[in-house]
Amino acid sequence: MRPGHVPSTSVGTDDDLARAVALLAGRRLVALTGAGLSTDSGIPDYRGPGSPGRTPMTYDEFCSGRAAQQRYWSRAFVGWQHMAGAGPNAGHHSLVALERGSVVTSLVTQNVDGLHAAAGHRRLLDLHGRLSEVVCLACQAISPRARLQTRLAALNPTRARADSNDVEIAPDGDALVEDAAEFEIAGCEACGGRLKPHVVFFGENVPRQRVTTATAWVDEAEALLVVGSSLTVMSGFRFVRQAARIGMPIVIVNRGATRGDELASVRVDAGCSPTLGAFVETLLGVPA
Repeated sequence: MRPGHVPSTSVGTDDDLARAVALLAGRRLVALTGAGLSTDSGIPDYRGPGSPGRTPMTYDEFCSGRAAQQRYWSRAFVGWQHMAGAGPNAGHHSLVALERGSVVTSLVTQNVDGLHAAAGHRRLLDLHGRLSEVVCLACQAISPRARLQTRLAALNPTRARADSNDVEIAPDGDALVEDAAEFEIAGCEACGGRLKPHVVFFGENVPRQRVTTATAWVDEAEALLVVGSSLTVMSGFRFVRQAARIGMPIVIVNRGATRGDELASVRVDAGCSPTLGAFVETLLGVPA
């Protein structure tokens, strides 16, 4: 057993919640969040219980040519209506309360929906970027996604009338629509180059500075709280491994198994929002 590591408990019981609270109490926490936190905002996740199999577009595929970019932007154009309308849920607000109460001192999110910022979280790192921005692959200019949406609507008036409520939405904001070949894409307003959402695609590296910042935040914390992540992707799992190496207590809150379960001190197999609400009540002594 690693020095300082607390052995994992069973999952899904009231005792797990009590053990998690006892382990977190009085400690400065760094939180790591994933897609499971945003499901209560109407945004589906990739790997939660009952989630259908998904094959998201990779970075290499996106860069392969116009056909792939048409397919991506035709879907993202309709899906953005749904993503832009989503708001923070009780789980996001509970994390803000824990930050204001000096319990959660930093937060790293794997989500690209921007809901932590919308809820008012301050010391926040968007590890994979945000869908609310686009970047030019040629000149690196960054511009608002909303402005691109207006340009795409003018180029594709028929698709602009599509209702995102009538199509299935994927976790990354895509709408599962067909007929991409006729979709007109827009280039960078500065240089005409190809535009990409300012997020880390599968197969793309997280910018080094973000990894450095997140690593420092884990080092300065006293416990790691993982919320709503299966930890399948190494970009997030690396921080669980870092915490385990230094003997830091690790609490994982997630429905279903995660890649980090063997490293967890306590695993709470439950919904993110109610569990975080319980943390607010017990760690801060105030109603969630």
